[in-house]
Amino acid sequence: MHKEFPIAFYDDEECCLLTLDPVRSVSTVPEHAERVYRSIRQRSNRAAQLLQRAFLTCMDQKEQHLYLFVRKLYREGDSFLHNHSDSAYYPIAKALRHMSGELEKLRGFVRFSDYNGVLGAEIEPKNRVLPLLRRHFCDRYANESFFIYDRTHRDLLLYTKGSSRILRVDSLQLALPSEEETHYRHLWQQFYNRITIQERYNPRCQNTFLPKRYRGTMTEFQPQATITPPKSPATAPTLSAPTATPALGTHPKSAPSVPESGF
Repeated sequence: MHKEFPIAFYDDEECCLLTLDPVRSVSTVPEHAERVYRSIRQRSNRAAQLLQRAFLTCMDQKEQHLYLFVRKLYREGDSFLHNHSDSAYYPIAKALRHMSGELEKLRGFVRFSDYNGVLGAEIEPKNRVLPLLRRHFCDRYANESFFIYDRTHRDLLLYTKGSSRILRVDSLQLALPSEEETHYRHLWQQFYNRITIQERYNPRCQNTFLPKRYRGTMTEFQPQATITPPKSPATAPTLSAPTATPALGTHPKSAPSVPESGF
């Protein structure tokens, strides 16, 4: 309507830098957003899927790149998607490759612990990957109740009895592990140490396949002080599984506005 060409985007959580350019606040209107998304899908279903996934990446100046991508899509159609070096497509393709690599690692690096019959895990991803990990773990642990907490983006995935939801949580204080859970953590560390072949130890190769930034939430790399808690565990709220939630793969109205995990 204003026929403006924005040079930068900021959300409510970011501190707007001093600038000589005029600044205008734009409120999100869900009906308008849905209309634009339908229009994008009519032009290219592939472009719509790329935009959904790119929205979850940690790409620098993400909103600006997505805006330029959509402008080019409306102006030229989706033919530029065949050229990965295109100036509008390359940043998004690069960010999606990075997120795909992180997803692949997290499918194997997530470590669950038992909290009073509920499995729980924490992750520290760079990208907002919980919506994309959702289906994998809900299918894998279909008969369990579990949660995965994203420390970086403060998102919490809850699952039980075929239903799941993603909630925004400012902080999460987990209870200290029980004696049985501590025993299993020790067993897991012993297993990891026993299968290691000292003569073939190659830290550079290990860092390639298991980057250090993932190890902060992996049981086998935790210090003994973390594995063995004090004798009198501190009280902490017990996580309860969601009730009356929609079927797997859908979000309730109270869930955060993130794209569905349908990829």
